[in-house]
Amino acid sequence: MKKIMLMFMILFLLLPHMVFAEKQVKPGFIYVGPVGDAGWTYAHDQGRQEMEKLSFVEPSTYIESVPEGAESARVINGLVRKGANLVFTTSFGYMDATIDVAKRNPEVVFMHCSGFKTADNVGTYFGRMYEPRYLSGIVAGKMTKKNVIGYVAAFPIPEVIRGINAFTLGVRSVNPKAEVRVVWTQTWFDPGIERDAADSLLDVGADVLAMHQDAPATLQAAEARGAYVIGYNSDMREFAPNAFLTAPVWNWGALYTKLAKAVSEGTWKSEQIWDGMKEGLVKLADFNAKVPAEVQALVSEKAAAIKAGTLHPFSGPIKNQAGNIAVAAGKTHSDGELLGMNYFVEGVQGTIPK
Repeated sequence: MKKIMLMFMILFLLLPHMVFAEKQVKPGFIYVGPVGDAGWTYAHDQGRQEMEKLSFVEPSTYIESVPEGAESARVINGLVRKGANLVFTTSFGYMDATIDVAKRNPEVVFMHCSGFKTADNVGTYFGRMYEPRYLSGIVAGKMTKKNVIGYVAAFPIPEVIRGINAFTLGVRSVNPKAEVRVVWTQTWFDPGIERDAADSLLDVGADVLAMHQDAPATLQAAEARGAYVIGYNSDMREFAPNAFLTAPVWNWGALYTKLAKAVSEGTWKSEQIWDGMKEGLVKLADFNAKVPAEVQALVSEKAAAIKAGTLHPFSGPIKNQAGNIAVAAGKTHSDGELLGMNYFVEGVQGTIPK
């Protein structure tokens, strides 16, 4: 009896120091574009590679250029059949397909990017990109000479509309006379269409361009025409060394690493993640030397305020295009209102297609 008691005491003392085997994580990724797009998919793939450095993460599988919609369910299910136990579906249009496949595979963890539907084994994740968008608007507002800024936009969904508004609020905070003209492309990745849209904005006098697109075509148009440009997704300055000013960019690696650890340790739970600059998921790329030191200092000051929670880009008073109050003084848009945003703020020239 004494021997048994002694064994239990030894085990009790050693328990906190014992190292338990980590669960192996085999990730799978569905991409909406090619990994070489230099933008959205490229940024996700950089995060995937960062996650693979973890000892318990097996080589991941990714499938690129998967069309959004119901057909994507077949591709997602294919990753599960190949043994993936952590699946990332990285575009809004995969939402329903992700939920559908998850119902049939309750033992697999699914993370859907930018959606709003969850389940016991499905979480969502996205970043508060409107924060660095606002900062990049300050840069554009300070750098424009003609007070005409062009914005090449993909689809009229809340994510894109929210970015246009945040950018415009940043512009108008330092330059109330400037306007932001929007052209829709109805595509995430089509360099030809994006280039045509960018050129059309330059043709009507824009001297600074911004974008919510995956290809560097907007940057190349600005470089060719002697305009300035704000990039997106990743630091694309190599495509426009003279035109590039800065860019709101993603750092998916930090989040993907965190999620893989949670799955490995058995602590993962379904939640809706919406991290911002404070958490390091989004940030502003380094400035081009052409951005004056005083502008850089102003943006750095505003960035610190956003991280500290003392500045919110969508705090009132904010007017809509018609000049009516959308956010009253002393009020701030809720997360729900931001996620469902479907109006343009004052200073945006363009319409939201139905």
